[in-house]
Amino acid sequence: RVLAKLKFLRGTALDIFGYSAERRDERRQIDAYEATVRELLGNLTRDNHPLAVEIARLPLKMRGFGHVKQANVDAATARGAELMDYWRSPQSQASAAE
Repeated sequence: RVLAKLKFLRGTALDIFGYSAERRDERRQIDAYEATVRELLGNLTRDNHPLAVEIARLPLKMRGFGHVKQANVDAATARGAELMDYWRSPQSQASAAE
């Protein structure tokens, strides 16, 4: 009950739980996701839309707590890097379309 009453402190300088490595990493992931979405939107076409959706949905796989979540984050990050390399390479997209 006490923690529920202190909910208004979330995201402020007084959020003592916000300083943990896990929370700092989550904020970094949000920033990286926003940058990725901006990049996707900048080059979005009808042909690459399915790939953009697949990339945009990767954070949905980052579930769990502790080491389970970290394993899911690592797997999604690796898959995201692979897909973004594909996204940035128009030659591989063109050859896949043929």
